[in-house]
This record gives sequence, structure tokens and C-alpha cells, in this order.
Amino acid sequence: MSKPLEDYGLIGNMLSAALVARDGSIDWLCLPHFDSPACFAALLGDDSHGRWLLAPRNTAPAVENPTDNSTNHPTGDNTGCDTGCDMGSDTGCNTTRRYLPETAVLETRHETPTGAVRVYDFMPLSDDEERVDVVRIVQGEWGHVDMHMELTLRFNYGQAVPWVRRRDYGLSAIAGPDAVELHTAVPLVGRDMKSVADFTVRQNETVPFTLSYHRSHKMPHFVPDRMESMDRTIAWWHEWAKRCHWENGPGERRDAVVRSLITLKLLTFQPTGGIVAAPTTSLPEQLGGSRNWDYRHCWLRDSALTLYALLNAGYREEAEAWRQWLLRAAAGHPNQLQIMYGIAGERWLPEHDIPWLPGYEGSAPVRVGNAAAGQMQLDVYGELIETLHAGRVADLAPLAEAWRMQKVLLTALEDLWREPDHGIWEVRGPRRAFTHSRLMCWVALDRTVKSCERFGLEGPVDRWRALADEIRQDICTHGFDAQRNTFVQYYGGTALDASLLLIPQVGFLPPDDPRVTGTVDAIERELLRDGLLLRYSTQHSDDGLPGDEGVFLACSFWLADAYIMQGRLADAHQLFGRLLSLRNDLGLLSEEYDVVRKRLVGNFPQGFSHIGLVNTAYNLSAAGGTAHQRSSRNAPHD
Repeated sequence: MSKPLEDYGLIGNMLSAALVARDGSIDWLCLPHFDSPACFAALLGDDSHGRWLLAPRNTAPAVENPTDNSTNHPTGDNTGCDTGCDMGSDTGCNTTRRYLPETAVLETRHETPTGAVRVYDFMPLSDDEERVDVVRIVQGEWGHVDMHMELTLRFNYGQAVPWVRRRDYGLSAIAGPDAVELHTAVPLVGRDMKSVADFTVRQNETVPFTLSYHRSHKMPHFVPDRMESMDRTIAWWHEWAKRCHWENGPGERRDAVVRSLITLKLLTFQPTGGIVAAPTTSLPEQLGGSRNWDYRHCWLRDSALTLYALLNAGYREEAEAWRQWLLRAAAGHPNQLQIMYGIAGERWLPEHDIPWLPGYEGSAPVRVGNAAAGQMQLDVYGELIETLHAGRVADLAPLAEAWRMQKVLLTALEDLWREPDHGIWEVRGPRRAFTHSRLMCWVALDRTVKSCERFGLEGPVDRWRALADEIRQDICTHGFDAQRNTFVQYYGGTALDASLLLIPQVGFLPPDDPRVTGTVDAIERELLRDGLLLRYSTQHSDDGLPGDEGVFLACSFWLADAYIMQGRLADAHQLFGRLLSLRNDLGLLSEEYDVVRKRLVGNFPQGFSHIGLVNTAYNLSAAGGTAHQRSSRNAPHD
């Protein structure tokens, strides 16, 4: 049975990431990179699809013959196992957990009637693009605790059973191109297509485990001392977190910001600077539904908001790496600009289903790749060009090729802006003249004109300014419902869209414009569910998909930003507090929230949600943040 997303913590090393459940099971891990096939896929199926359990033993059967000298055994199915330590269970085991402060090292504490242990889970940082280790350290705190370990390796998203061999350091496992080594001094036994171990940890004892990946045609790499590795990892994260700029705000709000920034760092593919939307695929937007997408790619739509979040927090190096990734990924013919790319800038992201995985809580299909990569979404021109402009304003390293690319993109946009597209939400229904898409076309031209004015860049400024005015008039004429006093999702329609909240933030109209206040009022009336915001109503918008979805958390942060810009600070603080309360006990947010079931839904953790948290926190601070920067620096010409 699937566990609530709230049960999971994230560990990673900026190459890949793993989800660790409260019960001590790692249920999701792709090796060696975010977008590689998973070797632990229990998250989207059951234990037989791969996981790594490390927890106190309660009713698990003891390991038989731990000195068995057999050399070959496959690792495999984990059916019928009832191991694990559940908080408040009748086994008398109490489980608590936390991240070590301002790090990505997860500490889980299990207390049983006989003693207590702490389990530390982390992934050491590496300069080698294919060196990924997962380290788990059990430390005895007091008394003694009987522990149980189960390793069920399933490469290729839970499908491929590896061949396992016993080694003097533990075991090795190979399946096709992939291989891992498990380094441990604990005796291992093969049983029921898995590798298991029972052992006891006493006060002040330390028992380490390392799962180390390598390509099957290469030699395994050296595994250093695990305690030293943890000390280095903790020290690195402490130094990184110190760089966060936070002034004149509540301490608990800084903690939330730092945790979100660490999460964004964990979603960064260090070799290229790309930031994946989430480390997971196919976690449903509606439990049992089919709105299940692969988010292990990098979206241009997140680019400007990501850059502002990093710059405001003081992470200029990460902002520059993100900008460089954008330029490399977007390089090419302007008509071929995509909405998303792979972690290294790959363009071909074919979507297909994995038939042997039943999906999270039966939410099928499980998808790999994302067909939306082939959609036309005109807003990405604005997202990319605003990111380039923001980089200039922030005095990032000047890039002559960025200006050349920008001019070429605008040449294409002059012909494209009138075309219908699939919009920011990647609908799989008919193309439409989405108001937000036209808005971001205006942003592309407006920021280009301002770059010329502020930085002395050369180009046909008068033509760009005239076209920006034309698009602005077009939006105000065709994207606004005068009878209802609100902007609408698309020309000729009546549906609303949370992306319309960005109209004042990008400087298109001032926040006190009656059309803006009317739009905010209409969105509150029609899209709020239990105080949180849908991105649009699936009942009133044809997005080409069956079923419904949860409230979209990033959009609720946008609503808080709109309140701030309108001076409704009490409403903004209240909504921001509510959103903070939706985080799990480790400070993590998913893409959406199910207000009926009171559960996080969608891919987890979601970068866009954490970007929203960071930007809104800075907007609420005395120094101001993204909303002020985008609107004031880039006010409309008239």
C-alpha cells in the first residue's frame, strides 16, 4: 500500500536523489542521474518493485544461517514482509525524524522498549558525474535495538532482477548496464529474491551501510570512511546555508526559506546547472487518476522566478549556472524553442508508459518522458527573455551571445505571438489564445526595450516598443471581460486562470488598477477551495484530460503576492502561514494539495512550490522581493 507523500524525506547529491520514508524504507532512487531508470520504484508500486528498508525489527522473521557461504543469489521480491517501525504502533516503537539543521542529512530516531538508535541517511557530494553513493549509518543511543535490513534491487523501474554475488565487503549486483555494491560488515543472506540481514546495535555502536553505483563495465570506486564522509557532507551544507541572505524577518520564516533553498539545490544537476521540477515521475494530481507526469526535466517557465529566488537569497553562483544552462538548452532555431529540456539540455523527451508498475495508489499510467516537450507555449519566450534581463540587472557576467539570441527570439516572436498555443499549464486539449501567453509575449518585448534603455544595447527599439503596445492593447481588448470586470483564461472564453495574478507582478498593469483588483476578486470567488487556489477549474476549462486535480500550491503563493502588492498584508500573512502548515514535518511541499483528503498530491518535492515559498517570504520581508522587483523595475511604458 502506498504511503502518504508526507511520510517522505529527500536526500541527494546534485546528481540524483532518493525518497526515504518514515518507516526507514528508501522507495525511490534513480541511478546514476535524476532521469535515469529507477532501481527502487516501490513508490509507484509495492515493495517487490525495489526498495531498501533499514528499521527496528518487530515481527520480521529472523535471518536463517547468517554464515551461509553461498556465492550467488538474486535479490528480489519483498512480499509478505511486515518489518518496520511505525510511530505509535503496538510494537512500542516511536519514530521521530528531522534534517540536521541547515543540511540535507536526514536523521531518523527509533525508540523501542529496549533502546534507541539514530539512522542517518545522506548522499555524499561527488565531482564524478557517475559516482553516486547512498550512505546509511545506524548509531546506538542507549540500550540495544534489534535491527532489520532488506535490500530489494530492481533496475529499470522495478523490472530487472540483478545477479547478486557475495563479496568480502558485502555484495555486488549487476543487471545490464547498471551495477551497485553494498558495503557493510553485517552478514547478509539471500531470501525470496532479496538480500536481508538481522543485527543488534548497542549504545555507542555504529553500523554503516553504503550502496555505491557504477556502470557495469567499469570497476567499482573506493568507498571512504562513512563517518568522515558524513562530517564532510554536514560541513559542506553548513557553509552553503550560511550564504543565505535573510534580514528583518522571523526566524522560523528563515528556516522555511533555507529548507526550500536546500531543496532547490538538491534538485539541481550540478554538472550542467539545470534544475529539475521534481525528482519523481507520475505521482498523481488526483489519487487514482491519470494526471500523472514525469517531472524529472527542466522547465523554462520556472526560469525567471527561479533566478529571482536565487538572487534574492544571495546564491549568485547558482543563478549564473542556471542562466548558463538556459542559454545552452535554448540555443538553436528560435522556432524550435521548447518549454522543457533534459538535465543536460536534451530536446527529445519521448513519453511512454511503464506497464508493469501499477502507479501510486493505483494511479495509472506511470509515465517516463513528457510529450508536453513538443507543445508550443508562447510564454516561454517571455520567461527566457525576462531571465536574461534580470541577469543584466543583477550584474551577472555579461554575455554578448545572450543579446544576439534574444534578438533572434524576438524576430520569431513577432510572427508567432498571434498563434494559439497550449498555455502555461500544458493543456492537452485544443490550442487557444491564452491571455497569459500573450502577457508573456508582452514581457519579452518590454524587457528587451528596457535592456536597450538601461544598458545601451542596440536594436530596433521603436519597432519593439510599438509591438509591445499592440500586444498590450490586444490583451486589454480581447483578454478582458468588461461585464465581469476580470481578465479571462483565453480570448473569447469565460474561465479564469491563476496565472492572471501575474499581471501586476510583471508590471503589465499596476496592482490598484480596477481591472487587476476585479481579477483578483473573481479568482477568489471562483478558484479558491478551502482557502487555497486552483490553477483553473477543470469543470470550466477543456484541458483534454479526465478527472480533477488538487489546488496548485505555487498559485496560492501567487495569490499571497497579489495581496502584498494590493496592501492586503494581513491576508497575505494568513495565506502564507496556511501554506507553511501544509509542509510535511521535514519542511517539504509537493506540487498540489488535496483539500478533501488533506494530503499532498502531485510530484514531490516540487521545485515550483518551493520557489513560490522563497519568493513570497522575501516579498513579505521588509526589504521586499520578487513582486516589487519585477513590477517596479519593469513598469509599463505608459
